[in-house]
Amino acid sequence: MHIHLDAVGGIAGDMFVAAMLDAWPEFVGVVQKNLRLAGLESDVCAELLAHDDGVLTGRRFDVTRSGATDRPGAGDHHDHAHGHADHHHSHSHAHGHDHAHHHDDDGHDHHHTHWRELRAMLWESELGGPVKRIAIGIFEELAAAEAAVHGKKIEDVAFHEVGNWDSIADIVAAATLIDAVRPDSWSVGSLPIGRGFVETDHGRLPVPAPATTLLLRGFTFHDDGRHGERITPTGAAILRFLNPAAGIGPGSRLLDRTGTGFGTRRLSGMSNVVRILAFTNEAAAQNRIGIIQFEIDDQSGEELAVALDQLRSTEGVIDVTQTPTFGKKGRMMAAIQVLTRPEAIDAVGAQCFRQTTTLGLRSRTEQRLVLPRQAVQTEDGVRVKIAERPGGATAKAEMDDARPVDDSHKARVEMRRNAEEQALEARK
Repeated sequence: MHIHLDAVGGIAGDMFVAAMLDAWPEFVGVVQKNLRLAGLESDVCAELLAHDDGVLTGRRFDVTRSGATDRPGAGDHHDHAHGHADHHHSHSHAHGHDHAHHHDDDGHDHHHTHWRELRAMLWESELGGPVKRIAIGIFEELAAAEAAVHGKKIEDVAFHEVGNWDSIADIVAAATLIDAVRPDSWSVGSLPIGRGFVETDHGRLPVPAPATTLLLRGFTFHDDGRHGERITPTGAAILRFLNPAAGIGPGSRLLDRTGTGFGTRRLSGMSNVVRILAFTNEAAAQNRIGIIQFEIDDQSGEELAVALDQLRSTEGVIDVTQTPTFGKKGRMMAAIQVLTRPEAIDAVGAQCFRQTTTLGLRSRTEQRLVLPRQAVQTEDGVRVKIAERPGGATAKAEMDDARPVDDSHKARVEMRRNAEEQALEARK
C-alpha cells in the first residue's frame, strides 16, 4: 500500500490523525486504548467527530480533558496558537531552562516538559514497542529541530505545549495509526507556505516558524495567497519522520480508500483539510483473492443449490464451489468454498450466513497467479476465451454457445473446435 498526503489546507498533528481515522475508522478504539497505555490520565478522551464545512465532509480528531477549567481551543490562553487554530495546538519552541508557562488547563500553571523526561515517560509506558519507537521518533525530530534553532543540546530541550497532554495524545495517535496501517511507502504533494507572523514567547516570528523550516528542508512549497501558519511543528515532525516521496511513483495504482481530516480554522475559499489517498499496486491488487470456507450438513440439496446460486450472484463473488465430504459421526456434508474480491469478504460472509445454515465461517486472503486472458466472439456468435500460457496461447469456446442444429455430442465438439481455431487464427 502507498499513502499520499494532500495538504490542501496544510497539516497539523490532529489533522493527520483525523484523515487517517476517516480512512480507517476501525482503529478509533485502538487509538483510545493507546492513550491510556501512554500514561495519559483517564479523563483524557479522544473522539472522531464528523465535520462539514459546507463544502467538504470529513472528520476532526477531538481530544478533551474532563474537568479542565480551560478546554484547549476555548479561548486565547495559548501563548501562540497555530495558524490552523486547531483546537489544542501551539508551537513547540524549546528552551534550555525552565520557567513558568501560563497555559492553565486545569487551574494550575504548567512548566515546560524536558525532552529527556518525555522520552523516558514513553519508553516506560505500556505502549507496544513499534508505537513507542514511532512516537519517540516523531518527538525526536521535533526536539532536534528545536535544539538547532536555539543553539541547545538536544538533551536540554524543553517543550511548551507539545509536552502537554493534548499534543502527546496527537503524536501517540499518529504513531498508533502509522503502525496499524503500515503502508509500504508515503508521498506528499506541494505544501502551502503560509504568510505573515506568529506570536511566540520569543517574540514575533515569520511563518513558517524556524523549527518548522528546519524540519521541512527538501520539501516542495507553494504560495496559495492565504495568510497564517499552515504547517505546524507537529505536522512537520510527522512529515519528517515519514520521509515521504514527492509523488506516488511510476506504474499504475488502484485507489483503495480516502480520508479527509479537518482543522478547526476556516480558510477563505478553501477547505482547511489534509487528505489521505491510499493506493494499492494494480498488479498486486489483481493477484489477491479472498477465500471463505464452511461446511453444511443440515441443509437439503435443493435448498443448498438455490443458496449457492444466490451467493454466485452476490457482488464481489468470483466463484462458488462445493465438494462432498464426511463430517462428524460419518455424516455426509458439503464443503463450500467461495472466492471473492478481498474487499468484499465481510459483505459476502454476511450473505453466506443469510443464505445457508452454517454457524461459522473461515476467511483469508491469498496470493494468486492469473494468466492474461481475453474474450472474443467468432462470426458464428460463439464466445471464446483465449489464455496466454507460457507455451503459447490456448482457446476455449463457451459450451452454451456451441449448440448446432444437430445437437449431438459429436456436432458440439466439432463446433467448439472450429470456433477455437477461428479465434486463434484471427489473433495472429
